[in-house]
Amino acid sequence: MAKEKGSRLIANNKKAYHDYFIEDHIEAGIELCGTEVKSLRMGKCSIKESFIRIEHEEVFIYGMHISPYEKGNIFNKDPLRVKKLLLHKYEIRKLKGKIAEKGYTLVPLQVYFSNSLVKVEIGLAKGKKLFDKRQDIAKKDQRREAERDFKVRNLQ
Repeated sequence: MAKEKGSRLIANNKKAYHDYFIEDHIEAGIELCGTEVKSLRMGKCSIKESFIRIEHEEVFIYGMHISPYEKGNIFNKDPLRVKKLLLHKYEIRKLKGKIAEKGYTLVPLQVYFSNSLVKVEIGLAKGKKLFDKRQDIAKKDQRREAERDFKVRNLQ
């Protein structure tokens, strides 16, 4: 069976960029069963309300919803079950040290296929305050208006 080339996005967590400052990105594998992979190939995954914890030198993702595979019958697992993320020990220790600092957390940013393997992009994040979110919204509005003005000038 030929492997796919490149990567294909399955799920994206746009809310994480709105709620957190993302300071570091880490790629991790994920431990899945066969019917879950088939469901992911169909694009049925959500990571909007999910979060990541480190317990006993292992990394787990909670709240990641993978819809049951339609033809999977008895082999389907619970859609919201806790899934283990696959990282090297030195990466886990590094993340654990960063999380010990006040205000840092781990959030999933993307789920994607990388050469037929399912990967999760983890972000080391620091929470935003309300005024930070307002500043981001104001910057987006300014950029949107500038693009609109530029477009109008070029059309005339």
